[in-house]
Amino acid sequence: MFTGIVQEVGVVSAVTGRKLVIAADKAIAGLEPGGSIAVNGICLTVTGFDSRTFTVEVMPETLQLTNLGALRPGDGVNLERPLALGGEVGGHLVQGHIDGTGRVAAVTIEGEAVRMRFTAPAALMRYIVDKGFIAVDGVSLTVTDRDAGSFGVSIVGFTRQNTILASRKIGDTVNLEVDIVGKYVASLGQPESGGLTAAFLEEHGFAVN
Repeated sequence: MFTGIVQEVGVVSAVTGRKLVIAADKAIAGLEPGGSIAVNGICLTVTGFDSRTFTVEVMPETLQLTNLGALRPGDGVNLERPLALGGEVGGHLVQGHIDGTGRVAAVTIEGEAVRMRFTAPAALMRYIVDKGFIAVDGVSLTVTDRDAGSFGVSIVGFTRQNTILASRKIGDTVNLEVDIVGKYVASLGQPESGGLTAAFLEEHGFAVN
């Protein structure tokens, strides 16, 4: 589990088949083989590391369904270590399981902030709501507005300086993970789920009068 608060921008050192070697500093501290790390919002397993780089192996499906397949040496990537039990949740709960990709549709400078607009598939737009959470390339953001096929966010100066979002251009592909709470609520609303009933609430510890 992650929070969408990027800890460091790493740099891709090598791409060999399904293996990525990424140079980093803060993200390596305390890293262990078999541990997890989020790369552009994708939870990956560390297969090796040294004092300056770590290696992850990416499954073919992940390469096809995310923007990791387009990475080349020299590219920057957002990095986040897993949330420690009892740690501060500065963004929102992010699983590191990408729901799909979107594209940068517009970038508008507003003083020290930048407004960005992203297109997204209809299957994901149903979970994206005004003032709700979304993770874009692993960055926890608040949705400022939405329409049928796109949504907007506002990027503050700190986020621009400490993530790769500042380098994103119109047409670039980004990884999207919608808020897990929205997916659960939508699932409960499906006919086969039985909906949100008194019996369901009582079963999960809620008092129902």
